[in-house]
Amino acid sequence: DAFFLYADGKTGKVTAVNGSGIAPRAYSRDYFVSRGYTKMPFYGPHSIGIPGAVDVYFIAIQRFCRLAVDDLFASALHYAENGFPLSETGSRTIAASAAELAKFPESAALLLRDGRELPAGAILANPALGRSLRQIAEGGPEAFYTGDLAARIADAVRSAGGEMTAADFSGHTSDVGEPITTDYRGWTVYETPLPTQGLIVLEELNILENANLAALGLNSAEAIHLMVEAKKRAFADRIAYTKDPRFGPSPVATLLSKAFAAQRFATIDPHRSADEVAPGALPEMDGDTTYLCTADADGNMVSFIHSLSAGFGSQMVAGDTGIILNNRAGRGFSLDEGHPNVIEGGKRTMHTLNCYAIGRNGRVEYVGGTPGGDQQPQWNMQVITNLLDFGLDVQGAVEAPRWNGFPGSDPINLPNPFDLRVESTVGQRTLEGLRARGHDVRVLGPLGAGGAAFVIRRVPDSGVLEGGSDPRSEGLALGI
Repeated sequence: DAFFLYADGKTGKVTAVNGSGIAPRAYSRDYFVSRGYTKMPFYGPHSIGIPGAVDVYFIAIQRFCRLAVDDLFASALHYAENGFPLSETGSRTIAASAAELAKFPESAALLLRDGRELPAGAILANPALGRSLRQIAEGGPEAFYTGDLAARIADAVRSAGGEMTAADFSGHTSDVGEPITTDYRGWTVYETPLPTQGLIVLEELNILENANLAALGLNSAEAIHLMVEAKKRAFADRIAYTKDPRFGPSPVATLLSKAFAAQRFATIDPHRSADEVAPGALPEMDGDTTYLCTADADGNMVSFIHSLSAGFGSQMVAGDTGIILNNRAGRGFSLDEGHPNVIEGGKRTMHTLNCYAIGRNGRVEYVGGTPGGDQQPQWNMQVITNLLDFGLDVQGAVEAPRWNGFPGSDPINLPNPFDLRVESTVGQRTLEGLRARGHDVRVLGPLGAGGAAFVIRRVPDSGVLEGGSDPRSEGLALGI
């Protein structure tokens, strides 16, 4: 799946594109419960949703891009057909998934050797994916959603025991519309709308606006405590109240209101961590990931994120297509009866993905985001407050010490108690202050929290571009 925000340099208008795939239409709660499932399967053929990213790529190409399709696909085709040297991170990621990958012959043939991960430095090529990409480049989104690729992927899923049809593919559509927004410290923060977790980031910021973070100090126990507690409340509200808008309303306006945020802030004890957090009361009338950002000389800016969900998604390569399929349905949907995110055929699951833009006076100045599953709305909040509350530049904002609270919103993790994972570089005083407030603190090494946060700033008067690249990842900031 894929999502992006596009900020037009001439008009200042921000457009949101939602490429969330749907669940196969054969699926329902009864389908899984009758087969003995109590939770959605996290991996395998039953975890797969219809891929939404391909349609998003062509929306970007057709509406916002100046380069030819052949030029855009050239590098991907080259590396698929000829291979590339596997990095240390890539080898470790394969190792972590080796047991699941080994269950699927095509996945094992591509990514394992004698049952073990490819070592760093090995050449990883996927000629079958190259052939599929050529079909897509030549035939456009129709080649993927209505051509033989759709039929072959669906056949592979059914052969592995899942349910998927070519009609599920042809029924996929992406949404192009307005982002969701909030005002924060005089800035407008734009986020991707439902079913993404952009709403969490904006609710977190609204809650935090009731405090003076700058006065509390960067990386202080007092500031981090408030941010962690805001995270807990925003996640609880997202889990309790939101779903695919096409399957009924979600109280987005209420959840993003300043009054609701003030109510949620009032429940935070500045001296004590909450072990359990209930969703906020609503008024009765209210109904693995890759992130990139780019900007050009004309002031156009893009914040883009796409993902298979877990490392290698469902762990399944679709037959002879070379395409690794996502596990978004298995990761996101619930089997709890009456839950707003319960699985239904044709429904989009609530997403961990989100990306943001920040502007004022009608012009976007920053675009940013990060991979990281349920850490995304936490790390995005931290980078945004580093920029707007603590005055860091873009590189400082992504390098600053980082934390994440667990669990987030993944149904498989929700039964676990809260813990707080904090990089040691916040300092011993902060770690002790968090423990004194009751947080179950797990100390990570410097830059050990993970993520791959990136930010571009366009300086308003000069148009100069500044890029911030996370040292926790293999990415970079590049001017061309």
